[in-house]
Amino acid sequence: MALTIDQKQLIVAEVTEVAGKALSAIGAEYSGLTVSQMTQMRVKARESGVYLRVIKNTLARRAMADTPFSCMSEALTGPLVLAFSMEDPGAAARLMKDYAKDFAKLEIKVVALGGQLLSVADVDRVASLPTRDEALSQLLAVMKAPIGKLARTLNEVPGKLVRTVAAVRDQKQAA
Repeated sequence: MALTIDQKQLIVAEVTEVAGKALSAIGAEYSGLTVSQMTQMRVKARESGVYLRVIKNTLARRAMADTPFSCMSEALTGPLVLAFSMEDPGAAARLMKDYAKDFAKLEIKVVALGGQLLSVADVDRVASLPTRDEALSQLLAVMKAPIGKLARTLNEVPGKLVRTVAAVRDQKQAA
């Protein structure tokens, strides 16, 4: 069933809004996947904060024209499902990478991160990006390390003094 112009405008507006807020985007060819496999992927996408949409390429090009993902326009060919990471830059890449392993017919065609078009081989790098919580914990560990080292260094001075006095005491008792 063909879409009316109003429906197309709504779809373009929705995808434009999502692409404007997204951190990364993946386009994958999905032909050959069953409805249950696509439904399973959509459920997992919702759980991980990924916006998943099957959209005509011409509408996708219009939707992404004034967004950081306009670099993907030329690579949008064939039947594609677009996945936008909304909360975590690596979420869409992890989702597509996992499902590409499970379903041989799902083939990643285009990857974009922060407005830059990446090669398909970079999916592993994008998927390995830390989540927000992991990044914050790593940052906290880096910020905490110098303080901890300073405290240990300052604590070593009186500790060494106590050990020296104890050694002198033991030496005098032995004599």
